[in-house]
Amino acid sequence: MSNEHILITGTAGMVGSHLVEYYSGKVKKEFLIGTYFNPTINLNDIVDLCVPLQLDVRNAAAVEKIIHEFNPGKIFHLAAQSFPTVSWLRPVDTMDINANGTINLFEAIISARKLDAAYNPVVVVACSSAEYGASLTPENIPIKENAALLPLHPYGVSKVAQDLLTYQYFKGHNIRGIRARIFNTTGSRKTNDAVSDFVQRAFDIINGKTEKLRVGNLTTQRAITDVRDLVSALVLLADKGNAGEAYNISGEKVYSMQEVIEVIEKVCNRKFILETDQALLRPTDEPIIYGDSTKLKNETGWQQKYSLHKTVINMIDYLSKK
Repeated sequence: MSNEHILITGTAGMVGSHLVEYYSGKVKKEFLIGTYFNPTINLNDIVDLCVPLQLDVRNAAAVEKIIHEFNPGKIFHLAAQSFPTVSWLRPVDTMDINANGTINLFEAIISARKLDAAYNPVVVVACSSAEYGASLTPENIPIKENAALLPLHPYGVSKVAQDLLTYQYFKGHNIRGIRARIFNTTGSRKTNDAVSDFVQRAFDIINGKTEKLRVGNLTTQRAITDVRDLVSALVLLADKGNAGEAYNISGEKVYSMQEVIEVIEKVCNRKFILETDQALLRPTDEPIIYGDSTKLKNETGWQQKYSLHKTVINMIDYLSKK
C-alpha cells in the first residue's frame, strides 16, 4: 500500500474537520483517511471529503488494522478527550483515550514495520498548552518549550503523557513523532471555549433568543489562534518539523476576555448587556496563557494570518448558515 495515504484521527472534532477540509483539495479522496468516534461536529461536514472510518483509539486491534491496511505516510493524531472540565469527571477515560490511544498508534506502526521494515511515517501528535499548567506565570510568558510541565488537571496530565510517549517512541523506536503543543484555538465548529461561547450567545441575542450576554471572569488573558492558522502549522510540521521535537503553536496577540467581547461587538455592530454567571466562574484559572512560537516559525516558516476579528466574522457566518 502506498505511503501517499494521509491518516487523520479525530476528524469529527473541530481541528480534525478543518484539517480534512485542507487536504481534501490537495489529495484524492481515497488517499485521505479520517477516523471518528463520538463526534463533536456534524459528520456531514467531513464524510464526503475523505474515507470516513469509525475508530475507538482504545481498541489496539482496530488501530493496528487501519495502519496495516493503509500504511499512511503522514499521520495526524488528533483523537482525544479534549475537555479539561470533563477530565475531572472522567479521569480514567481521559488517560485511557489520550495516553493509551497514543500507545496503540505507535505500537501499530511498530507492528506494520514487521511486514515492511522501511515503513517510516511522520506522526504529528496534538499536544496542549495545558501541559505547562503551573509554569504559566507572568515571568514565564510567553512560555517556551523548555518550561517545566506542571499540569493542573487530568486532561493536562494526559497530554503530558502523549507528549512524552511521542518522545519516547522516537528515541526508542525511531518513530518520527512531532509534538505539537497547541494553545487556545477557535473557529467555526468550535464549542466549549470562551470565544465560541461568546459568539454563540451574541448570535442568540441578535436573533432574539435572549437579551443578555452571560460572562465569567473577563480579566483572564489568552493568546488566540484561528483554526486555519493551526491547520497550516500542523501541515508545516509534518513537512518540515524535526522528529522528536516539541513546538508551541500560539497566537501572537493576547486578549483579555473583555477585549474578546469588544471584538465580537465590533463585528456585530452592537453593544451587549453583560451578565456575570456564577456558574462560569472557575475555582482556578490561569491568569494568562501565551506561548512563544519562535521555534515553529524559525523551522517551518509559519506565520499567523488570521486576526481575531476575521475569525469572529467566519464564526458568525458559519452560524448563519447552519
